[in-house]
Amino acid sequence: MTAKYTAPRSSGPVAQFPERPRRNDMQNFLYLSLPGHATALNRFLGSPNTTLVIGEMPVGWSANRQEGLLYPDLMVAFNVDRAAVIEDRGFAIDDIGKPPDFVLEVASFSTALNDYTTKRNGYAVYGIPEYWRFDPTGGRRYPWPLAGDLLIEGEYRPITITQTDKDEHWGHSDALNLDICWEQGQLRWYDPDSKSYLPTHEDALDAIIAAEAQRDAEREARIAAEARVRQLEQELRRRPL
Repeated sequence: MTAKYTAPRSSGPVAQFPERPRRNDMQNFLYLSLPGHATALNRFLGSPNTTLVIGEMPVGWSANRQEGLLYPDLMVAFNVDRAAVIEDRGFAIDDIGKPPDFVLEVASFSTALNDYTTKRNGYAVYGIPEYWRFDPTGGRRYPWPLAGDLLIEGEYRPITITQTDKDEHWGHSDALNLDICWEQGQLRWYDPDSKSYLPTHEDALDAIIAAEAQRDAEREARIAAEARVRQLEQELRRRPL
């Protein structure tokens, strides 16, 4: 969705974006950082110079860098100067000329209510096309295990969420062209084109271990085959002519 933004610009020196307020939970680490979702999304989405995948970066207007800021747990923005945004330590929507394309929040005990009320309204005001919420508890903090909203004419409309017979939940993100999944309390990303999940750090490590085991097995088989050849050659040499 394309929109034009006319927020006022600062006429004086531009203040720095503040650091994110200290958190007292481990939701981001457990459900975003530890599995390596940012790494997987970076690799899947490509264009590392112009695609920003980051968490806990303030989002707001350039002219007001101290108030009204929102800090998504996960944010994706396409067609931006990634290095410049990181150097600025915040996403100034009017300077960049567009809002982030996608944001996601992970429910915590202290912030859950704010995520689907005040923060939802704030993301709509900032014009963010998709806003997703993931509750690892399965709906004890948010009203639902997984929810997504699509911005239509300035208002969020719910994205269809499907529940499987395994009590798993998923919905499709048009912004990322991925299915977002709630599976046994874990967040997963499914590529409907390749019909495969984006790998977590654990998946990648398992693949490395499996590849090393395969190489070791092939090496042992080669050594055994070479030893058998030498044995046969020795037996041939011992036979009388």
